[in-house]
Amino acid sequence: MEEEIKDEEAKGVEAEEEVEKESPKTGAGEEEKHLDKMTVLELREIAKEIPGVSGVTAMKKDQLLSIIKKHRGIEDEKPGKRKVAEKVALTVQELKHKIVVLKADKKSVIEKHDRKMATVLRRRINRLKKRIRKTEKVA
Repeated sequence: MEEEIKDEEAKGVEAEEEVEKESPKTGAGEEEKHLDKMTVLELREIAKEIPGVSGVTAMKKDQLLSIIKKHRGIEDEKPGKRKVAEKVALTVQELKHKIVVLKADKKSVIEKHDRKMATVLRRRINRLKKRIRKTEKVA
């Protein structure tokens, strides 16, 4: 009885191995996601199969990725740069007006006992004062 169970388990393991061998792991959607996560050694093996490519062993990961993606027709997604808000050159009068408005906001926030917001407003006021001093030095 025990031998039969062991035989069945062995057959089950063999069947699983055959399924793994037969299942294609090179699907286009899966490969795109996994290329970036592959090691350099794995990428080198893939790059060696590409005709016309030499010097694979000396290449770094980013070079290997670009070659493989170009060969497979995958467009390389470059992360977009964060858009930084451009500082508008304000006059000293406009900066001082902003400070007055922020001080009024700070006073109302302090009455509500919101310490975090009061600290945020205090820092904004200080930054504006520094900008005023900077513009006065330049002028």
